[in-house]
Amino acid sequence: MPRPRKWRKVCCLPASNRFGPLNTLLNQAHFVIMTVDEYEAIRLIDLEGFTQEECADQMHIARTTVQRIYNDARKKLAESLVKGKVLRIEGGDYKLCDGLEKTCGCGGCLKHRFGGDPVKDKTGGD
Repeated sequence: MPRPRKWRKVCCLPASNRFGPLNTLLNQAHFVIMTVDEYEAIRLIDLEGFTQEECADQMHIARTTVQRIYNDARKKLAESLVKGKVLRIEGGDYKLCDGLEKTCGCGGCLKHRFGGDPVKDKTGGD
């Protein structure tokens, strides 16, 4: 029996889940599917400037797993750009960040998006 997949922590879902050329027919042959965890690796490494090790810590997975996810995501981005395919972001083995982690440094979870501590904000504390 195969080993169960480990859930990857993701801080936020993309604002849009479809990207690509505007002049293409929308059939399955013109789509590239990127998982949410692949999107998160691209976001953390390329946008936030994390190293693969920092990204692995953030997502609660091994660095070698991040490296594989990141390489898969880059290949999908390249296929979408070069071949003019629509990129859709969906699925994957992930759990959304609850925004309560004290060590969360990604800038995407609730406490960073709203500039406060969500536990204190919900309870009315200072």
